[in-house]
Amino acid sequence: MKYTCTLFFVLLCTMLTAQDTYLHCGKLIDTKNGTLLTQKTVVVSGNKISKVADGFIMGKKDDITIDLKDKTVMPGLIDLHVHIESESNPGSYLQKYTYNDADVAYNSVSFAKKTLLAGFTAVRDLGGTGVNISLKKAIKKETIVGPRIFTAGKSLATTGGHADPTNGNKKALIGDPGPKEGVVNSLEDAQKAVRQRYKNGADLIKITATGGVLSMAKSSSNPQFTIEEIKAICKTAKDYGFHVAAHAHGDEGMQRAVIGGVKTIEHGTLMSEKTMDLMKQYDAYLVPTITAGKEVTEKAKVEGYYPEIIVPKALEIGPKIQNTFKKAYQRGVGIAFGTDAGVFKHGQNGKEFGYMVEAGMPAIETIQSATITNAKILNMKNELGQIASGFFADIIAVNDDPTQKIKTMENVIFVMKNGVVYKN
Repeated sequence: MKYTCTLFFVLLCTMLTAQDTYLHCGKLIDTKNGTLLTQKTVVVSGNKISKVADGFIMGKKDDITIDLKDKTVMPGLIDLHVHIESESNPGSYLQKYTYNDADVAYNSVSFAKKTLLAGFTAVRDLGGTGVNISLKKAIKKETIVGPRIFTAGKSLATTGGHADPTNGNKKALIGDPGPKEGVVNSLEDAQKAVRQRYKNGADLIKITATGGVLSMAKSSSNPQFTIEEIKAICKTAKDYGFHVAAHAHGDEGMQRAVIGGVKTIEHGTLMSEKTMDLMKQYDAYLVPTITAGKEVTEKAKVEGYYPEIIVPKALEIGPKIQNTFKKAYQRGVGIAFGTDAGVFKHGQNGKEFGYMVEAGMPAIETIQSATITNAKILNMKNELGQIASGFFADIIAVNDDPTQKIKTMENVIFVMKNGVVYKN
């Protein structure tokens, strides 16, 4: 009885003396309504937002007050397409032979931190070696610093397709990878590959529905799964609580993916109006990755940066992504923010906002795509993407009003994730 009373007293004292954080926000973006509010105080208790009040109010003596009166505050950003394990460089095609998992992991720690400090408090990792799953766990335990990670683990491909891990190998190293390694060639393979990702600790499934630019294979756009295989993947994914993302440049592969049940089309470069209409019909979203398209175009012009087989694909596909995004947006396709960071340097994800605005999407809608839209896709719409009572305290600030100066999104000056300030 004495022990119980003492414990109760300690808990009561802790509750009474717990510090809250008061953020005095000169401007605050209401992502739900797409409006810009002024002179608000956001109260953070633990890892959640407890209140959003009018004016600049003060807390108790021991509470913390952070002055953001001359800043624009908004929810932490969500990037739906990153590769947190790696970063493009002229030697990256040799690294799969020279890097151990530990090397990949140590590099990814730096990439994760850069991403968080750029204002991206959550990301969807769309394919790596599996180290991304361990990275997710380490960040969740606060062993290392980084964004919330929702990861696909290893992407699913067909034999020889984009994301077949043995593409470009000599014969002695090609072997015959299967579902465990993320290679699918039948309906049974499709089911097993999804279940293996679940067993490994993934949060979603990523397929490569068409050829790709940076893989050691000839085509950038041919369809690489049958519609029956895609349907089997999506049906099994649904059983396990997963949604499915599909890398796709070619139109036929995109149509199969959308009809098959995927939630997001990544890149969408050669998308036709018919596919756009299908995406609207099936409630699928385009993740444009304009920054990556521009980056691969420029790097393809640097002699020796990419292997020869990649250069013509990069020069063909890269320049078209922004214009396709423009057409899809104008036609009413749902847009989800994603950059393909890792194809370019991590931490530069904010460039995507400028390219989206340049193509005709209003600045406030680009921010909504990186907050409430992406939270919905991640099935976190009641926890992420808004500054509102009960939501996780993932909050960032920039110097200027992004609805007037979108480039400010490239220079995030304040970052709070889960109630902890990482940059101020």
